[in-house]
Formats: sequence, C-alpha cells, structure tokens
Amino acid sequence: MKRRTFLTASAAATLAAPSIVKAQGAWPNRPVNVVVPWGAGGGTDYHARTMATLLEREFRNPFTVVQRTGGSGVVGHSAIAEAAPDGYTIGAVTVEIGMMHWQGLTRLTVADYSPITLLNLIPAGVQVAANSRWQNLRQLVDDVRANPGRHKSSGTGQGGIWHLAIAGLLSSMQIAPNAAPWVPSDGAASGLQDLVAGGVDIVPCAIAEASTLIRAGRVRSLAVMTSSRVSAFPDVPTVKEATGSDWTCESFLSFMGPKGMPAEIVTRLDTTMKRIMEGPDWKQAMDARGFGINYMGAADLTTFAQRSNEAFGGVMRQLGIART
Repeated sequence: MKRRTFLTASAAATLAAPSIVKAQGAWPNRPVNVVVPWGAGGGTDYHARTMATLLEREFRNPFTVVQRTGGSGVVGHSAIAEAAPDGYTIGAVTVEIGMMHWQGLTRLTVADYSPITLLNLIPAGVQVAANSRWQNLRQLVDDVRANPGRHKSSGTGQGGIWHLAIAGLLSSMQIAPNAAPWVPSDGAASGLQDLVAGGVDIVPCAIAEASTLIRAGRVRSLAVMTSSRVSAFPDVPTVKEATGSDWTCESFLSFMGPKGMPAEIVTRLDTTMKRIMEGPDWKQAMDARGFGINYMGAADLTTFAQRSNEAFGGVMRQLGIART
C-alpha cells in the first residue's frame, strides 16, 4: 500500500460494569471464542491473545483463542464469518480480507463481517537470517535482480500481505514481482522458522513479529516499508533510505464478528477495547514486541477496511496477482 490512512474515532457508549452484565444474564454469560486465522507465535496471534486475556479480565468471562489456520487465511476468516452472530464468536480479521477474494480464494469481503475495533497498523520489514551475506537491502535487491528465481521468500499465504509487500517492492524497482519465489506459510512465525533453518532466504513480515529473533541475534532486519523509521528499531532504515524506492506497505489487524452482530455488543466490545488500548497493560505488551498502538473504532474501521480492499485490488491487478 502506498499511503497510510489515519482515521480517528471515539466509542459511542459506556460499558456496563461486568458484575451488572453478569447479574442480568446478558452477554456475555458463557465463553466467547476468539478465532485466529494465522499461526501461533506471529503478530496476529500475539495481538489476539493479549486482547483476549484483557477482555476476559474486563468482562469476567472466558475469551478463548481458537487457532483456525489454513487456506492462506480462508479457513479462519470463514470460521468468523459463518458463526452465529450472537457475540460468542469474534476473531482477528486481517488485511488479507481485502485481498483473498481478488485471488478467487473466497467470496468473503469485509461486508460479510461486523467490524468492531482496529488493533493495529503494522508496517512490513525485510528480514534475513543473521548469517546472510546481505548486509543491506540494496545488496539483496541487486542479488535478486541478477539471479531471479534463486532466492525464496515466505511469511504468509500465497497472495497475502507480506507476499504483496515483497512483490510490490521488487516491482517498484523494475524487477519482476515473482523474482523471489513465494513459499506459502501459515504466518510470519512459521516463515521465520524456515528462515532461521535455511529453507527460505527472505521474510518480508512486520519487524515487530521478528523482534524476538532479531534481539536473539538470529535474524537481521534490512529495512522497513514505511515512510519513517520504527521507533522500537531506530537503526533500521526505511526502504526509501536504503534503495530510493517510494514503496511502502502496512498490514492492518482488527477484531470483527459475523455480519449481523447486535449493535449493543459491538459497542460494548469497541468501548472496552478502546479503554484497554489506552491503558498501561496494552502499552507494555506492545512495547515488549516493538509494536505501535493504533486504535480505530467500529464505524471508521468499516470505511478504512473498504478503502483498503479497493486499494489492494488495484495494486494486485497491477502486479498480476488478482484473478477477479
């Protein structure tokens, strides 16, 4: 994506105290499933599990994370959309919801959900193994240009956000977008595991998702695909600084439920998550992994996701990835 969209929103109502909610027998009075479409250990999983834990404390009710991976994100996103819209199944709907249908993988779009809250905007980075001969992004790009097809990339499903990130970067530098062949994975965590094991050469995931391995000295980040450096990694240059390319790409991560969820439940969740994201526990969790904090409420999330869908459709058509 070549532009960052910043929208602001405020919650529309005040959350009833958890004890009152329970006493009235109102929602939630049984466990809420939180579906995660991507693998354990990645950025989506980290955000979802952190938020589920804090929601459980706020509502005094279980919020149970359920991993539903596979199908380049289709399995988990379908599980959210196809659940009963009663507030007892919500999940992590990611930027791929505006990408999968362009590839013909599913008919699902954001219109099939009840948007609740944006949890974060996450810029892509370019990660390589610590023992890689590439010391900077310019060296990597020049090598891929000279040896198309030799160096493999991974970090999400085929046609997912991180696939688009590297394809768009290469295309912006007049290199075939498939010059670094893509190896599909269930998410950044498994892609990074393959990187450390030597199975792939490049993982263009969020730098925050790689932060543990970076700090352990097993992975090196060469650049971030955003207009300014990431505060948690001030020594990592932007793509513009490293190569002169203007390419940027950011993922979004949100909580949504099935289409038709009661408005009062959406409002309660949105209001509570806003309060959580303004509190110290969320900040500490995000700082620990190098993530920023970007709240957006239900109304603005709907507009934002629709715009993201159209923007990615245009980019994917340009890169030859779209099939619809």
